Amino acid sequence: MESRHKKILSAVIEEYTNTAVPVGSKVLAEKYGLKISPATVRNDMNELEKAGYLHQPHTSAGRIPTDKGYRFFVEKIMPDQKLSLSDQKKLQTELLKLKAQNTKLSRTTAKLLSSISGGLAISGANKDYYDFGISELLENPEFREIDEFCKVAEILDYIDENVETILGKVRDGETKIFIGKENPIKEIPNCSMVVSPYRTKEGERGLLAIIGPKRMKYARNKSLLDYVKTLIAGTGTVALIIMIF
Repeated sequence: MESRHKKILSAVIEEYTNTAVPVGSKVLAEKYGLKISPATVRNDMNELEKAGYLHQPHTSAGRIPTDKGYRFFVEKIMPDQKLSLSDQKKLQTELLKLKAQNTKLSRTTAKLLSSISGGLAISGANKDYYDFGISELLENPEFREIDEFCKVAEILDYIDENVETILGKVRDGETKIFIGKENPIKEIPNCSMVVSPYRTKEGERGLLAIIGPKRMKYARNKSLLDYVKTLIAGTGTVALIIMIF
């Protein structure tokens, strides 16, 4: 892919991630410093669409990224991102406090992650699961359609039955991103998932995962899981944590 096309694809993904609205050429030309005319941007977007990286949901509408577009972005464009120092400090402080109080981390970690992510967090261990932040989930445009919401809600009701399926797709130590139809939970192909299993000091297997719209902030979510995984693994506690943005 040409360098200019990479910049345009990256700009489309950033804009769509922030707005959930199909992106037009004029917006990209004016907002992202591409230093080319809207007509040139439009032609390049047409080429990206023909190649399968973008999709036009409606005639005369802007473009949105396809699964292929997101996959290319994640593998070839997306920079590594470190969790902000403020979020790191908050997580460290709260989890150390909980450990000192011998508090059940699966429940309170879900609350903490929900407050940081602004989304729905689910946490569980020994088949006990907790969720927080359902209102944030409902605010996502992707889930306003009743059919889409019902798909997500149903899978949440049986999330414990999918844990082994998710774990079977990822090796210990890696953080893997599944986009759209790659998702191990086939019932929600319009969602993406970031998954990161780990081993505790006792050798037990735990799982961290984030499920959300395909326009999720992949780099940030990956960095969040990597950091939380380090903290959770250090406590010797097995937990399943799933956040839906």
